[in-house]
Amino acid sequence: MNPSPALFLFLLLSAINPSTGDEILFLPRQLISHHHAVAGGDEPADLQLRCASRRFAGEANNLAPWKAVPSECGGYVREYMTGKAYGYDLEIAASESAAFARSVPLANDGKDAWVFDVDETLLSNLPYYADHGFGLELFNGGEFDKWVERAVAPAVKYSLNLYMEVLSLGFKIFLLTGRSEAHCAVTIANLKTAGFRDWERLILRGASDQRKSAKLFKSEKRSEIAADGYRIHGNSGDQWSDLLGSNAGNRSFKLPNPMYYIP
Repeated sequence: MNPSPALFLFLLLSAINPSTGDEILFLPRQLISHHHAVAGGDEPADLQLRCASRRFAGEANNLAPWKAVPSECGGYVREYMTGKAYGYDLEIAASESAAFARSVPLANDGKDAWVFDVDETLLSNLPYYADHGFGLELFNGGEFDKWVERAVAPAVKYSLNLYMEVLSLGFKIFLLTGRSEAHCAVTIANLKTAGFRDWERLILRGASDQRKSAKLFKSEKRSEIAADGYRIHGNSGDQWSDLLGSNAGNRSFKLPNPMYYIP
C-alpha cells in the first residue's frame, strides 16, 4: 500500500531534530570537495580525463585533422606512451589480430595476404619522439629522416609476435609504408635488425606518390596488390589512413598512437 501524503510528511519531519532543525546523524550529509585549480582552470584529475577523452576521440577517428598534441596534454601523452597502458593496448590489438588470423581458412594457393604499416606498427619511433615532446612539436621531416637513416628503431614487440604468427600460418605479408623509396635500404636493414623477415613485398612512396595523401597512396597500392590476385584478409596500422579506403582487408586492426596524425 502506498503511504498517504500525510504519512510521507510525518516521516520526513521525523528525520529532523525538532529543537534545532539540524539533520540527525543517520541522514546523508552533504559532500564537501576541496578544489585545487591548475593553469587553465582544470583540476589535475579533470585534465587527465580531458586528455584521455581526446586520445579516445583520436583512436575512434572522431577528431578533426590535427598537427600536434595540445600543450596541456603533453604530460598525459608522455605518461601513456612510457607507461603500462600503451603496452596493454598494443597487446590486446595483437591478440585480437592473431585470433582473427587463426580463424581464416587459407586457400593454400599463396594468395592470402596481410598488410602491415611500418612506423608505430612494426617499428617503434618512440626514442625519436621522446626527444621531440611525444607529439608536442610540429613534425619536422628533415629531423625525422635523420632518425630513419640511423636504422635503429626497435620492434614493437607485440607486433613482432603477431607478424611471426601470421607468417607461420601461411599468409603473404606486404609492408606498406609512407616512407620514401630513398629510405628503402635503411628500412630493410632496420626491419631485419628488429627481427622481421620473409615479407612478400615492401612498398614505399615513389616520386609520383609524394604529393598524395596517405589514405589515397595506400588505397592505390592495396588495389595493386588485389589486382595481382591477392586476397587481403588483415590490415594493421596505427593511422586511420592506413585502414580506410579501397581494398582495406576483411578486418582492420588499429594500433594506438596519440602522438601524431597522418591524413
